[in-house]
Parts: sequence; C-alpha cells; structure tokens
Amino acid sequence: MRMNPGLALTLTTVACWGVLPITLKVALQGMDPVTITWYRFAVAFVILSTILAVTGGLPTLRSFSRRIWLLLTFAFVGLTGNYVLYLIGLSYTSPSVAQTVIQLAPMFFLLGGLIVFKEKFSVLQWIGFAVLLLGLALFFNRHLPDLVTLSTNTGLGVALLVSAAILWAGYGLAQKQLTAHLGPQQILWLVYLGAVVALLPASSPETVRALNALEFWMLIFCCVNTLIAYTTFAEALKHWEASRIGAVLAVVPLLTLTSMWLVERFVPGLLVPEGLTALNIVGALLVVSGSAMCALNPSSMKRSIP
Repeated sequence: MRMNPGLALTLTTVACWGVLPITLKVALQGMDPVTITWYRFAVAFVILSTILAVTGGLPTLRSFSRRIWLLLTFAFVGLTGNYVLYLIGLSYTSPSVAQTVIQLAPMFFLLGGLIVFKEKFSVLQWIGFAVLLLGLALFFNRHLPDLVTLSTNTGLGVALLVSAAILWAGYGLAQKQLTAHLGPQQILWLVYLGAVVALLPASSPETVRALNALEFWMLIFCCVNTLIAYTTFAEALKHWEASRIGAVLAVVPLLTLTSMWLVERFVPGLLVPEGLTALNIVGALLVVSGSAMCALNPSSMKRSIP
C-alpha cells in the first residue's frame, strides 16, 4: 500500500524536529547559540541558493512593493529571533522541556489568526487550547514556582522558549501573507540571507575548529536538518490538508521524549538525565492531544503554518 506523499513528507518533518533539540544540546557543549544559528542559516542558504539558481527560482527583488518588504522584515525578525531564543532557552532547560513548550507556537499562530485574519475558534479549538495549558501545568508540576521568576534556569529558559514561540507565530503570520507573492522557498531564501548577514557580527564561526568530532557532526546534522525540515514541511502543504499536517506534527514532543529516553539508556553521560515522572509524561500527552484537537478542526487555516 502506497503511503500518501503528504503524510510521508510530514513524518520526515516530525523526525527532523523530534531529534533536533537533542543534537542542538550536544552542539551547545562546544559552541554558543548565536554561532550555531549562524551556521544553520548559512548552510541552508548556500544549499537553497544552489537549488533556486538551477531551477530559476531566485526572486526578483526589484519587483517588491513596500508591503512585501515590510512583511519580509517581520518574517526575518520572527524566524531569526525564534532560532536564537530557542537555542538560548534550550541551554537553560532540556530537550523535552524545549520541545513541549514550543508547542505553544502553533497555538499563538492560531490566536494571531483571530486578530490578523478575523478567523474564529470553534468550541473544539478552545477545548484543545485548555487541554494544552493543563498539560503544560502537569508537565511542569514540580517547577511551577520556578516559572514565575527568572532567577532560576528553568524559569528563564521557559520564558525564552515562550518568547521564541511568539516570534515563530509572527513569522508564520507574515509568511502566510507573503505566499500570495512569493513561493515558500523564496521566502526562506530571503530570510536565510538576512539572518546570515545580521548574525555574523555577533557570531564566532572560527570556534568550529575547537569542536570535538561529536560536536562537529551534531552541528552538521543540525544545519542539514534545518533545510530538510522546512523543505518537507512546505512540500507537505502542497499534498495534504493543513489540519492533518498539524495533527501529525503535534506528536513531535513525544518523539523527543522517546529519543531522550534512548539516549539516557544507551549513551549515558552524553546529556544530563531529565528525570521525568509519570505526571510529566501525562502532561506531555495532554499537550500533544490539545495541539492535535486544534489542528484537526475543519475550520483551521487551510494553508496552515509555514
């Protein structure tokens, strides 16, 4: 039986995003967040430039209106800020925490759609939102006091991750409007270009020489992961309904939890054990369920998040 191409592409995105925080956490042991982000954008930019040049897909900048440039600025700030803040937040927390909290990103995107696109939440979506928030409360049950203060690593890390989720939603809202004028890969190419230029002064590319073999290959994997994940996601939107894609993507935190369990079991000492309890797992399951309930709603954005 042949697998639906939309499902196959979405599962590829899930696999990429599910293991990404773990590989990023390893890379962070030898390189700072801004430099890692610069490398991720630089490699993706070079590869995507080659693809667009060969296919004749490079955008014509002279034809851009003032509105397009404004939307591109929002997209650039949103995605670049998301990448940097996510990594800094990850440095203060753990892969499972980061991937669970970042599930707020599509929720913020949907809430933004209520304002920007005058869309409406159905009863199912509001229930899903409530379930997601309940799941987060259970997931952080032991650390709820830490979340109200930035003086602890957990509190600061979660605050940064929530900020990263808000920025990603802003990027998504900008890209949704830009797709009327540019292709998804063209938008990403322009954002990558802007990020490479803007982050270079604050990054230290030469520190790559100080990485050990494991850290170096994790950095390479993260760079390739960036391009594959966003490319397969954009292509999936051409073959499958956005609501179904969103529902499948909701399971990303579960893949991260499973991957962390495997790392702790078979590669002890690589990362600090997370020590999750049964209540934490239940909370993560509720986060996934709540996110899926919103995504599966028939009235969800048909073109979904970029």
